[in-house]
Amino acid sequence: MTTLDPSKISVQLYTVRDALAADLDGTLARLAGIGFRQVEPFGLAQRAAELAPVLARHGLSASSAHTSVVGADLDAVLAAARLTGTTLVVDPHVDRARWTSTEDVAGVAAELNAAAARAADAGVTIGYHNHEFELETRIGGRPALEVLADHLDDAVALEVDTYWAVVGGVDVPELLGRLGSRVKAVHLKDGDGSRDNTKQVAFGTGDVDVTSILAASAGVDLGVVELDDTTGDMWAAVEDSYANLVKALS
Repeated sequence: MTTLDPSKISVQLYTVRDALAADLDGTLARLAGIGFRQVEPFGLAQRAAELAPVLARHGLSASSAHTSVVGADLDAVLAAARLTGTTLVVDPHVDRARWTSTEDVAGVAAELNAAAARAADAGVTIGYHNHEFELETRIGGRPALEVLADHLDDAVALEVDTYWAVVGGVDVPELLGRLGSRVKAVHLKDGDGSRDNTKQVAFGTGDVDVTSILAASAGVDLGVVELDDTTGDMWAAVEDSYANLVKALS
């Protein structure tokens, strides 16, 4: 049985990006109505000022958020995190061209390490979130994401996108086991395991072995619901994902 706390279920706001762009207040109100108490913003450095008061209005917290860290203005990132009370700032993407050799990956790690050292004084942890290519790319026979972990300081966290790890061809429970306590958050999503975002579905209704993934997520601080896209109704998928995840954790 996983020890992921049901109260630590979040949702990546990219999932409802269209609704968010049309009606920020109404979208966050609807997420709170579903039962979410946490959300994970994207583009935090650009959105924090407008998000902060609306989050507070609806009793939502943003303990984690996505925004560029590598090559970014870290002062602006930390100022944004302060506005929203975010304590885990996750870089969501570093160009795949930087994942082809140990030297390249070590360079990415060095930038994350430097950011983490500066962020620590602000009470912020820096992390990295994978897609499929950091796992699909092998360096010395190992997934590039694990090579990254070898070069990261202990202060840097990982947020494992479990769906893209499946697409990347790894056994996700085994990956989580190898990465250990460095994994502070997981993205929880479901689908047919393909690169086609529209094939993603509500958590617990697709082909991904979500039961094993949840069991391997014991001790992870945060479980984040996400769909990159879907052919069905997005709000229905979000509602079903929340309900299915709460049920699985109860």
